[in-house]
Amino acid sequence: MNSVFRKVLVTQQRFVLSQALTSCRSSPSIQHPVWCPASVNERQYRSMPTHRIGRWKYLLPKEIPKKKKDKPRMKAIIPATSKAYGTLNVTVSGYNMTVVEHYSQYIHQLCNRLDVNVADSYALPTKSTEVMLMQEQSTKTFIDSLLKTHERVVQLSHLNATLCSVFMEVLLKNQPEGVQVSVTEQTEADFNARFKTRPELEGLMAQIKK
Repeated sequence: MNSVFRKVLVTQQRFVLSQALTSCRSSPSIQHPVWCPASVNERQYRSMPTHRIGRWKYLLPKEIPKKKKDKPRMKAIIPATSKAYGTLNVTVSGYNMTVVEHYSQYIHQLCNRLDVNVADSYALPTKSTEVMLMQEQSTKTFIDSLLKTHERVVQLSHLNATLCSVFMEVLLKNQPEGVQVSVTEQTEADFNARFKTRPELEGLMAQIKK
């Protein structure tokens, strides 16, 4: 009886194991990796759409490519007529940059009130002047102070001849202390004075051309 009973138990265990293996192959489960270790490596989310999760660059507006700035060109000088002046430069210069800037703004606003056409308004490079002093009973000099001259230019066009006298009188009456005002006609030299000179670069360019 014992041998028969053992055979029945062995056959039952084999049957249970075969059923468990077949069920594991047919329906893999990640919760019980002991029964089918091969099914753990299967990724169930490969076919699911991500909907651009983690991407943000497409949300930003498209940037316009920056164009290289062309070298500014000189505008055509307007000739004077019997009734109006041509292109005039109102140059304001002084040592105090704040006063010079405010006075140039006042000239610009005055032109707008009097319907005077302002063609351009710009600043010239700052000029530095060293004040040298000589020591007593000696020929050696030393720098006492450094003066910086600031310049602003308000360029006018088609200024009426009858209005010019009134315009200049108002400017001179409101001229602040320590500020110089001059009115001249536009020339090519005035346009070139707007840019800083680079003698080292100009020397290298001259050598290349040779």
